[in-house]
Amino acid sequence: MGASIVIDVSDQALMRFQHSSDMWRDFPELVPGVIFAKGVSADVSVSDQVARFAEIAAKRLATASEGELPEIQAWRRAFSKMGLKATQYRCASESLLRRFRKEGALPRLHPLIDLCNAVSIAYAVPVAVFDVSKISEYVEVGYATGGETYLTFSGESEHPPAGEVVFADAVSRAHARRWSNRQSGHSAVRDTTTDVLIVAEALHGTARADVESLTVTLANELSAVWPVTPHSAILSASEPRFAFTP
Repeated sequence: MGASIVIDVSDQALMRFQHSSDMWRDFPELVPGVIFAKGVSADVSVSDQVARFAEIAAKRLATASEGELPEIQAWRRAFSKMGLKATQYRCASESLLRRFRKEGALPRLHPLIDLCNAVSIAYAVPVAVFDVSKISEYVEVGYATGGETYLTFSGESEHPPAGEVVFADAVSRAHARRWSNRQSGHSAVRDTTTDVLIVAEALHGTARADVESLTVTLANELSAVWPVTPHSAILSASEPRFAFTP
């Protein structure tokens, strides 16, 4: 599989995040950035940060629609490769940008989600956030076997078909469907969430530089808002695994 990036090693059980070898084979242009942070809370304000990143997004949308951005076009190509219609299923960042363009703002959900959504639209890159306490052992992005279970935000259970790209853990729970299309309600961030895994993924031509910038920027924002020490890494086919101690 390749080398591993391991942080905060102790006698506690390690958890890990990675993409399957099949994903690296089929999407060699992929650049993932990951962050693990312990100690977030809902009792902070990120209004200034959200406004700053929203302004960046607004300036980009003033000269091009979200569908014209290279970051989004790359995801549309990936979705097409997976057999998904671009007008029916959109990556998370495109959905956010589309809503932001129409409404001029995004709904406020939780300070961490609000911050990550704002960073996502500024970079036009999907940013997923998972409550680590709801994950069993690991998260691997790969092709579903057909046996995974996905919990919607409305509480309904679904079973992604075999071959769909999902974020799955050790007990075959799907934490996201259609790759970067929709997360699960099971591991969604709530007011009680303290430890989080954040994943940003890009496929466009300057993905490496952009994801590196996004990861550093977001990690700095996290440590400025919360008393946390984020651990982060940029993954690759040769170093595909990020291990951490919750």
